[in-house]
Amino acid sequence: MKNIVLIGSGNLAEALARAISRTEGATLLQIFARNAKRGTALALENGTAWSSDPRELAAADLYILAVSDAAITTLAESLPIPAEAAVVHTAGGIGIEALPARFDRRGVLYPLQTFTQGRSVDFAKIPLFVEGNDDSFTSELEAFASNLSRTVYRADSDRRVRLHLAAVFACNFVNHLYALGGEILHGTELPFDVLKPLIAETAAKAVDSGDPHRVQTGPAVRGDLPTLRRHEAALAHDPRLLRIYESLSQDIWETSKKTS
Repeated sequence: MKNIVLIGSGNLAEALARAISRTEGATLLQIFARNAKRGTALALENGTAWSSDPRELAAADLYILAVSDAAITTLAESLPIPAEAAVVHTAGGIGIEALPARFDRRGVLYPLQTFTQGRSVDFAKIPLFVEGNDDSFTSELEAFASNLSRTVYRADSDRRVRLHLAAVFACNFVNHLYALGGEILHGTELPFDVLKPLIAETAAKAVDSGDPHRVQTGPAVRGDLPTLRRHEAALAHDPRLLRIYESLSQDIWETSKKTS
């Protein structure tokens, strides 16, 4: 699968375009995207063509749909992609069945990472999870993915949904808690920056330990009721934050009893 058309111009498409254009043995033929501003910028950056006209869709070995979950099936059905071409989407929580059965080689190429426009990531360090509609195509995808990343796994739709769910807990929920920590500091004249060393050390310990349960700290894991009650009193004016605090504290306490 040498010649690639990348469909989409969002944050993931941006990272994928850079990774593919730097990969030996693969040619990024075209960025196909509705957003002219982002599509042309992405094409220019990676030395390739851009189009939003289905009549100009380039002939390729592999078409990568790096688009929103809701757009996968619609685009795969509406674009004039040859039935003999390989087609993959990049969604973690969407099954392979989102791609029309008319494609003999269809699958999923899911990178486990959070992507932000303008923020560079080392794609070689991102775990990639592949699934094909048969073993032969899965092997092809595995080989292609290995050119982009040092870490490649096979993962069917069921495993990938669980993985996507785990990522929501480990990434999206945690980031939301960072934001709540910043909210709690409002009115104290203390900046969010004071939390940054704590955030960095907590993340580093979780990664280095291999088991975040082992490095859990704080009043809940200690069963420090006086501190818990003081915190709850400080949140009495905000039922939303109080509810979150009580729920997480209870779960930390109960989990610590199971794992100790």
